[in-house]
Amino acid sequence: MTAPQQLIATAAPAARVNLLGLTRVQLEAFFSDLGEKRFRAQQVMKWIHHRGVRDFADMTDLSQSLRETLRDIAEITPPVIAEQQDSVDGTRKWAIAVEGGSLVEAVLIPEGDRATLCVSSQVGCSLDCTFCSTGKQGFQRDLTAAEIIGQVWLAINSYDGWQSGKGRVVTNVVMMGMGEPLLNFDNVVAAMNLMCDDLAYGLSKRKVTLSTSGVVPNLDRLADWADVSLAVSLHAPNDALRDQIVPINRKYPIARLLQSARAYIDAQPDKKRVVTIEYTLLAGVNDSVAQAEELAALLKDYPCKINLIPFNDFPDSGYQRPSGNAVSRFWQVLIDAGFVVTVRTTRGDDIDAACGQLVGEVVDRTRRSARHRAGRGSQSLLQSD
Repeated sequence: MTAPQQLIATAAPAARVNLLGLTRVQLEAFFSDLGEKRFRAQQVMKWIHHRGVRDFADMTDLSQSLRETLRDIAEITPPVIAEQQDSVDGTRKWAIAVEGGSLVEAVLIPEGDRATLCVSSQVGCSLDCTFCSTGKQGFQRDLTAAEIIGQVWLAINSYDGWQSGKGRVVTNVVMMGMGEPLLNFDNVVAAMNLMCDDLAYGLSKRKVTLSTSGVVPNLDRLADWADVSLAVSLHAPNDALRDQIVPINRKYPIARLLQSARAYIDAQPDKKRVVTIEYTLLAGVNDSVAQAEELAALLKDYPCKINLIPFNDFPDSGYQRPSGNAVSRFWQVLIDAGFVVTVRTTRGDDIDAACGQLVGEVVDRTRRSARHRAGRGSQSLLQSD
């Protein structure tokens, strides 16, 4: 496997270098260019990611002259929280202001001794999956590595989690927020490497999950740069239906996507890895017993577990959430076929933080949001019947 730290993440132009999004190797190179020892990178990473310190003056194990130099040429700047909402079930959602006037969203979902942070990778999304509210907002730009890892930093800071003895605020990260992670490859990989670096957040690579709708060329090269867990947003048991609800399928059909995903997990040193298949259940569209049987046949002998996601409604979606009985019938078919199947519990829907509901506020350069508001955007299958 190619060393992941060799990947250079792109960054927005700035007067000062934002150290928040630099990987260990990048930060070592930064200090080498200053004529400093490479171990300075380790010291600064601990200040930023272990202690939440942003002021170089407080980094007391650095020389005074180095602190002054860093003050002049560098910064530690996370994105800004514009709004915070707390659900009755403990879920917390942040609307985060980023450069360009847009808002993106991140969600922390606590559950027992775990807390999963759902992280955004883009301002909006260009893929326009018909059942996802993010896609209706259009697309502005990729997030920088600092803006991606900054969501982890902000989540910890929001709970004052830098204090020793408080336990981990974030134990799992899923790249399932706004955007398609593999379309922002370099910055997402850099941020995930920081999530897993012991000098940063020290998460297990099994507890960081990248979810993709099927950007196959970048999935084909992901194993050279990362070995995190993989989820595939499938949502249909055949190409004819997936072409309609996940438009990227027209370019990279199911067989090609599943082949690429399998190659990724086969390349991992941990041979117990499987692909998580995500399947959003849409009432009357993809939730029948016959479609469950078709999905079981499609995934026969495929190394996977299946996560069923009952649709979470949003304004003007055109879709409906399936009944509990429909979900149970679909689940039972897959269980009887021998699959490991979970049904995702809806969390944070009272603050629109459930799966598929993240919208933020996108300064859309695609004009897709305007088309949807005018009724000229992609229509759901229920609307077109």
